[in-house]
Amino acid sequence: MGEARSYSYEIIEKAFNLVRKGARLVGTNPDLTGPIEKGIAPATKALISPIELATGALKKLGVRREDTIVIGDRMDTDIVAGIEAEIDTCLVLSGITDKAGIDEFAYRPHYILKGVGEIVKEHSPE
Repeated sequence: MGEARSYSYEIIEKAFNLVRKGARLVGTNPDLTGPIEKGIAPATKALISPIELATGALKKLGVRREDTIVIGDRMDTDIVAGIEAEIDTCLVLSGITDKAGIDEFAYRPHYILKGVGEIVKEHSPE
């Protein structure tokens, strides 16, 4: 699921029933809001939340917290979500939060990379 202007109750209902029948619920990003021409608007996390809450989708993923990492470019959504879920976090500086912006928050990511391309560099065998 991603951001869309055609979001409706019917779409929520359809997604809810698909997830209840076993479909995986995947969001494009966990941002609550995002910029639009006229200011800001609800983003994917705000739109996907009713489906997550009603179906318990997050618990159905079946992955261990120890084998998971939250990677994102925003301290206020991506990194805090990982910390609140007690999952390791990795901030990539190629998006919203820059290095100076980290200091605006009381919490810290476990890892900081310049961009997602460094993930492969850091963890690939030579």
